[in-house]
Amino acid sequence: MIISKQHISLFFITFFMMVSTSVAQQNLEKYITKPTYLDSLKVELLKRWPNNKQINLVFHGHSVPTGYTTRGVVDRLNAYPYQTLKKVNDLYPYSVVNTITTSIGGEQAEQGAKRFKTEVLNHNPDVLFIDYALNDRVIGLERAKKAWEQMVQEALEFGTKVILLTPTPDTREDISSNESKLAKHSQQIRDLAKKYDVALIDSYQFFKDLAEIQTLNAFMAQGNHVNQKGHQFVADIITNYFKISPKETKE
Repeated sequence: MIISKQHISLFFITFFMMVSTSVAQQNLEKYITKPTYLDSLKVELLKRWPNNKQINLVFHGHSVPTGYTTRGVVDRLNAYPYQTLKKVNDLYPYSVVNTITTSIGGEQAEQGAKRFKTEVLNHNPDVLFIDYALNDRVIGLERAKKAWEQMVQEALEFGTKVILLTPTPDTREDISSNESKLAKHSQQIRDLAKKYDVALIDSYQFFKDLAEIQTLNAFMAQGNHVNQKGHQFVADIITNYFKISPKETKE
C-alpha cells in the first residue's frame, strides 16, 4: 500500500485537531462562575412524575443562539440552546424541560430590551441566558450596558435565574488582544455578572484559550458565526451548571 505525502499530511492535521479538541474540552468548569447557582433547580429536575414540573430555559440574543450559520442558513437544532436541551435531558431523563429561543438574528441588546417583558418574560423562564455582545459593538459599551442591566434587573425581579454569556468569536477581530471591541464587551459582561451576583458563561475566554493551540477557523461557519462544533463547546460549558453530584444522585 502506497501512502502519499498528502495522506500523511491529512492524518497529522486530523490527529492534531482531535488532540486539540480533547484538550479544549478538559476543565470546562473554569469558564463558569457560581457553579452551585442552579442547585435549587436541579432538585426540581430530579423529581419524577407526578411531582415534576415544566422547566423553561430561555435563550435571548442575536443570530448565534438563533442558529444562523452561513449565507442565511439556520441550523437551530445544532445551535447551543438545543444542544443544551439534549444534554440536560440526558442528565435528567424524568424531567420536562423546554428550550425556548427568543433571539433574533441581527438584533442588539437595546432592541432585545425593548421587547423583553412581552416576548421573553411571558415564557416564564426558570433560567434566562443572554447573548448579545457580537452585535452590541454597533451601539457601544455604554448603551449596551444600560440595556443589559435593564434585562437583568427585570429578570431578577421576575424571579428568574440569569446566566450571562460573553461572545463567541469573530475571526475578523484579534482574539488575543485585550483592546478589541469584543474583549471590552466581554469584560463588561463579566463585571455585570459580578455586580448583580448572577452566573456567567465565559465563551470568549474559552475560545481565546483555544486559539492559543489551534486556529479557530475549524470551529467557525463564517467569520462571526460558530459552526456545530463551536456550538457544542458552548453547550458543554453550560452543562456544567446542570451536572449532578453523587450526593444529589443518592438523594
